[in-house]
Amino acid sequence: MTRTVSIFGATGSIGQNTLDLIRRDRGAYRVVALTGGRNVAQLARDAREFNAEIAVTAHEDGLSALRDALSGTGIAAAAGAGALLEAADRPADWIMSAIVGAAGLAPGFRALHHGTTLALANKESLVTAGPLLMAKAKEQGARILPVDSEHSAVFQALVGEDMAAVERIIITASGGALRDWPLERLRYATLQDASAHPNWEMGQRITIDSASMFNKALELIETHEYFGVVPEKIDTVIHPQSIIHALVGFHDGALMAHLGAPDMRHAIGYALHWPDRAALPVDRIDLARIATLDFQAPDTARFPALRLAREVMAAGGHAGAVFNAAKEVALDHFIAGSIGFMDMAPLVEATLDVMSREFRLEGAIETLDTVLQTDHLARIRAAEQASQLQEKRA
Repeated sequence: MTRTVSIFGATGSIGQNTLDLIRRDRGAYRVVALTGGRNVAQLARDAREFNAEIAVTAHEDGLSALRDALSGTGIAAAAGAGALLEAADRPADWIMSAIVGAAGLAPGFRALHHGTTLALANKESLVTAGPLLMAKAKEQGARILPVDSEHSAVFQALVGEDMAAVERIIITASGGALRDWPLERLRYATLQDASAHPNWEMGQRITIDSASMFNKALELIETHEYFGVVPEKIDTVIHPQSIIHALVGFHDGALMAHLGAPDMRHAIGYALHWPDRAALPVDRIDLARIATLDFQAPDTARFPALRLAREVMAAGGHAGAVFNAAKEVALDHFIAGSIGFMDMAPLVEATLDVMSREFRLEGAIETLDTVLQTDHLARIRAAEQASQLQEKRA
């Protein structure tokens, strides 16, 4: 039977890998909606190839170019935040949520209203509004499947297991582009230095987040929210080879590990075909050739984002929304060259401090609107912190 699918964030690395898998079994899927950002040409090409019902660019100034590129195809073109929500309202059996950042929260949340299967690659959704997202899925009878490689690995390791028997969850980290740099050199890291991941092919933003370990900080929070595990049972370890993606430890001492080549099509394919497994076009591991798997504890002096993630989990409530918003602002400023690589974590910490003094972040999250309001205000406060850092650097 043909399954209907929509892909939010189709022009990014996750979206392109998802389309690659669908392309290999075209008869099994019908594409409903594809969305993207500034890469309107790629969005139009994909919409044409897969004969999507609608293509949406998040940026309204890209609508004219998108319409021109789709002229004569019968494929609808739309733009803006409202159009993203309308696309999420279109019935689909399976939706990939791969828009980067907090911008992916509202479309994913809207899709859950229809009881669909949401393949979640947008980790920020769980970080900013985990309780709301999980409650909405339960209320609507929808299924959220993790697509982060680490959380997909945990999900698979838990098949047939009792959560009450879980003693710990360990997610692995490559250490990113700067993992072998001396600590004192990190303050001089350039955008180019932080944008070259040694193992994974990803977009620039997540690659930089990998170098700073902010992506792992988000994933610690994501693990807590998705699996309902207390923070004390969640840990991370640096594993340079990126072969083991996560481990689950049980109270009998057993440790179950998920191994796979560093290819996002593992996790995407598992979510796409769940509850079945399908053959995937990914490399097979040759353990004899790899020979050695290395591990080391992360240094919180190098990666203060991990400490901040612990504090955010302890606070709960709106702290996750503030953390993520400040992180995105800090990353914007690093990419723009206005702050240094090692300025990002202090900026996030200062924003958390300011917001916690102004508001009671620990309170329960009530609505999506309150999360979005918190996100908006946190971005303003983070921008103020960035300006102060710039003044000190001047």
